[in-house]
Amino acid sequence: MPELSRRTLFLGGAAVAAGGAVLMNKPHDHSGPRDPYFLSVQAALIGAGIAWPTLVIDKARLSDNVRTLKTHLPAGMGYRIVAKSLPSIGLLSHIRDLSGTNRLMTFNQPMLSKLSIDMPDADQLLGKPLPVYAARHYFDTLPADASNAAENVQWLIDTPARLDMYRSLASDIGRTLKIVLELDVGLHRGGFEPGPELGATIEAIEANPNLEFRGFMGYEPHIPSLPTTLGWRDKALKSAWNTYTSALEQATSLIGADRMSGLTRNAAGSPTYRYYQSTDIANEVSAGSCLVKPTHFDTELLEPHQPASFIATPVIKSLDKTRLPGLEFASGAASAWNPNSKKTVFIHGGHWLADPVDPPGLEYNKTFGRSSNQEMLNGGPELSIQPDEFVFFRPQQSEAVFLQFGDIAVYEDGAIVDTWPVFPVSA
Repeated sequence: MPELSRRTLFLGGAAVAAGGAVLMNKPHDHSGPRDPYFLSVQAALIGAGIAWPTLVIDKARLSDNVRTLKTHLPAGMGYRIVAKSLPSIGLLSHIRDLSGTNRLMTFNQPMLSKLSIDMPDADQLLGKPLPVYAARHYFDTLPADASNAAENVQWLIDTPARLDMYRSLASDIGRTLKIVLELDVGLHRGGFEPGPELGATIEAIEANPNLEFRGFMGYEPHIPSLPTTLGWRDKALKSAWNTYTSALEQATSLIGADRMSGLTRNAAGSPTYRYYQSTDIANEVSAGSCLVKPTHFDTELLEPHQPASFIATPVIKSLDKTRLPGLEFASGAASAWNPNSKKTVFIHGGHWLADPVDPPGLEYNKTFGRSSNQEMLNGGPELSIQPDEFVFFRPQQSEAVFLQFGDIAVYEDGAIVDTWPVFPVSA
C-alpha cells in the first residue's frame, strides 16, 4: 500500500471539508401541506365568485390590530390614521369607528380632496409638504358643499421659502391656513431644527393674519433600523426626543404655554409608535401599516400585530416539473440541488411587491424572471395545488400595493362579507 504524503492528506481533508460545506449550503425542502387558514380564505373567494387577483383583508385580524394599537397608547395620547397606508373609505371608516378618532394623515392632493368630500369632518394633517400649486388646485377644485372641510386641514411646512409660498396662497384665496412645521429629528429628510430659523418662522406665522401656527410634526422611522451595538439606537431616540423637546421649548417661549397646550405635537409611525409611553413630547402618534401588517413591518415592536392583508390570485397552470426555456438540459440538476425548484405554477398576474406565503415553500424563479402577466413560482415535491385554486402573498407594503387590485375583498367568519372600493390611483 503506497504511503500517503502529508500534502495528499491535507488536500484530501480540505476536499472533504469543502464538500461538507457545499452540502451544508444545499437548500432544504420547504414544501408541505397547505395552511387551513388560507384554505378557508380560498373557499370564501371561490364561494364569492372571485377568480382574479384580489386584495383580501381579514376583518377580525384588522379589528384586533386596532385594539392592540389602542392598548399600547398611554393615557391622553391621540391617534392619527395614516390614510396612504389604508387607501379605502370603507377601510378608513371601519378603523375610525373602532378607534374613535377623526384624525387622518394625508399625503397627496387627490387623497386630500377625496377625503374632504367623503369625510368632511376629518382633521387632516399633511404627512409631507405639498407643492403650493397642488394646494392651490385643492382649493380650486373643492366643491362648494365641501368647503368647510378645508378648515380642518393642517398644512405641513418644511422651509421658510415654502411658508412664503403658502402665505401668498392664503392671501390670494382669502383663507386662514393652519400651519404645522416639520422638524428634522434625525431622519435628515428636511424640516426645521431648533434655532434662529425656526424662531423666525414661528414669528412670521404669528404676524400674518392669514396663517395660524398649529404645531409640529417629527418623524423618526430610521430608529428601529439602527443597530443596538454601543447603544446607537438608544442614542438616536434620545437625540430625536431632545430635538423635539428643544423645539417645543423654543415655541413656548414665543407664544406661551397656554397656546402650546392645544397645538398638534405629532410623532411616530407604525415602526415607532410604541416608543411613546407618555405625552411629554408628542400628544398624538400616527400609524397605519401596522393595522394590516405587510412584511416590511415584521419587527420586534410590532410582534403583537397580526398580518391582516393578503394578495390572492388563481393558479393558471400547475406543472409537476420545472423546465426553463433554452435550459431544459439543466432542469434535472437544478431540481436535484434545490428541491424547492422541482414543481412549477404559473399564476394570474404577478410582479407585485409581495412575498408568497401559501402554499408553503413557493419561490420566485430568478432565472426565468418576474412577470406581471403569468408569474412563475416554484415549489418542492410536496406542493399540491390545482388550476383555479389560489396562491396567497403578503404585501411588502400597503401604500404601493393596495391600489393595484380594485375593490378589497373583506373576509370574516369564513366568508367574503363585503367589498371596500379603494381610492383612485395616485402617487
